[in-house]
Amino acid sequence: MQLTYNNKDYDIVINKKFSQKNTYIRVKKDLKVTVTTNYFTSNYSIEKLIRDNFDRICRMIDFQETKVKNNNGFFYLGKQYVVIYSDTKGIKFDGNKVYINHDFDIDNWYKREAKKLFLERLDYNYSKFTKKIPYPKLRIRKMTTRWGVCNINTHIITLNLELIKRDISYLDYVIIHEMSHLIHGDHSRSFWKLVEDNMPNYKKYREEMKEF
Repeated sequence: MQLTYNNKDYDIVINKKFSQKNTYIRVKKDLKVTVTTNYFTSNYSIEKLIRDNFDRICRMIDFQETKVKNNNGFFYLGKQYVVIYSDTKGIKFDGNKVYINHDFDIDNWYKREAKKLFLERLDYNYSKFTKKIPYPKLRIRKMTTRWGVCNINTHIITLNLELIKRDISYLDYVIIHEMSHLIHGDHSRSFWKLVEDNMPNYKKYREEMKEF
C-alpha cells in the first residue's frame, strides 16, 4: 500500500497487534507512513482512515522531510557547508565550503569545539540569570531525544553535542531552560515565566528546534 503526495510515493506499513486498542498513524524518519492498529482492524477501515487523514499525513511528511534536510550534511553554528575533501591538515572554512582530510575525525572536532563554546555560553548565561542558583557542572554527550538534561540534585547540566551544529541562540535557550530547572523542577507556569524572564523570545527558538 502506498500514499502519493507531491508526485512521490510513500510506503504505508501496517503493524497489527492483538494488544493494540487504538489506531495510530505516524511518519518515521525513513518517510514511511506507519499505521499501528488492532489485529482485527480491516484493511478497508485502514484505507478509509488514511483517506480521511490525508492532509494530516502530508503535514507529517513535510515535517519529517524538513528534519532530514536540516540534519543531512555538515553543519556548524547554524550554517551548512559543502564538504570538500583535500590534503588540508585539520579543517579549513572558506565561504560556504569546508576543506577537510579524509582521515579527519569530525566527531572529535565537534567535541573539542563544543567543550569550549558550551562552557563560554554557560558562563555568559549564568552571569545574567535572574535567579541565584548554584553554578552548574557541565557535561556534553550525544542524545537522540533531548537537547538538554538537568539533574537538580547534583546540579549537573548535560547538553546535546548536536547543539554545536546550530545557531548559538538555540544553545542559549537550552542552557537557560536547564538552569531554570534548578529553581523549578517541573514545567509549570512559574518555570516558563522564569525562562521568559531570561529569554523573552524563547518560544520562537523552542518552536524552531522541532525542525532539527
